[in-house]
Amino acid sequence: MAYFERTRGPTMTDSPRSDNLTWHEGRVSAAQRAELLGHEAACVWMSGLSGSGKSTLARRLEELLTHRGVQAYVLDGDNLRMGLNRDLGFSDADRTENIRRVAEVARLLVDSGAIVLCAFISPFRADRESARGLIDERFIEVYLNPGLAACEERDPKGLYLRARRGEIDSFTGISSPYEAPEAPELELDTSVQSIEESCQTVLGWLEDHAVIPSRTDS
Repeated sequence: MAYFERTRGPTMTDSPRSDNLTWHEGRVSAAQRAELLGHEAACVWMSGLSGSGKSTLARRLEELLTHRGVQAYVLDGDNLRMGLNRDLGFSDADRTENIRRVAEVARLLVDSGAIVLCAFISPFRADRESARGLIDERFIEVYLNPGLAACEERDPKGLYLRARRGEIDSFTGISSPYEAPEAPELELDTSVQSIEESCQTVLGWLEDHAVIPSRTDS
């Protein structure tokens, strides 16, 4: 049995600004898309501090899934802030709006039948839970938790050093909080687990929950 229910309707967390709107259901069901694509749809939401390995893991997963014939696509925090969310800063309110928009995009991609790989710090628990509520049972939270020290040691963009010098305001983990997930589907310690090992852990979870076919089934 697949991990996900095959039918679902829209989940709205906020009322639209007009009463003259109607949600239009498509004529292609989730079951039909899954049969066509050969896998279930899902949102794999990777959260964690800067430098925890979210984008690296997401890109490698995208590559591995694509090689297996799975429709997969990455939504990356930096990329979306260069386009869709370029008008947002890093205040608490802007961070919340950033994640709200990302979740809406992810939901549309999930509805298309894809496995969406989201790589976002997404520091606030309430925002991630809001995204889960929007996407429903197809939301899979993966917490990358190598610890702050390991993230600072990596510091691939030099951001921690700048934040420690006071050059960056509201930097998550230094001057702005990160609220760790309470019950993620997966928690990965990327200070001891390589990206390849982490990928196999995620792929194994997806196989075990019948989101993607297992190697033995193919």
